Amino acid sequence: MALEAIPDGIKTWSQFGHPILMWVLLGTSVYALYLGVQSSKIRSADKEVRKELVKKNFTQRHHRMGSILLAFMILGSLGAMAVTYINNGKLFVGPHLLTGLGMTGLIAVSASLVPYMQKGNSLARNTHVSLNIVLLGLFGWQAISGMQIVQKILDRMMS
Repeated sequence: MALEAIPDGIKTWSQFGHPILMWVLLGTSVYALYLGVQSSKIRSADKEVRKELVKKNFTQRHHRMGSILLAFMILGSLGAMAVTYINNGKLFVGPHLLTGLGMTGLIAVSASLVPYMQKGNSLARNTHVSLNIVLLGLFGWQAISGMQIVQKILDRMMS
């Protein structure tokens, strides 16, 4: 299908799906961090506190959030590139795109460490935590640079 066959309304409004999804995922990332911190407390807690923490299912919830983040971050990154290409006939290679691609790689590597962490590998756990801290910092920067891109799109729409 030729790009011209896509209605202009869909082309225009599709540009806002990625920013909305990414803001939701940024919030989800903070929640996943909270769950991960709570889950890590289980390993060092005394017996009574451990029982209470285990009842709250922090580890399972952290794994679920991580899986959701992995899937939607990858789909959101691919979708953003597709929408950009559909609307502009090219990708804009710059810090936002390159950082987003790097983040996609980081979250994949972070998730790949989970089987090793489940076997008690502390290097895998420390690497997972470190990658996710970097990822969250980059996510914050992406939110700011992404809103600058959204503003440019809105300015173009208004002119």
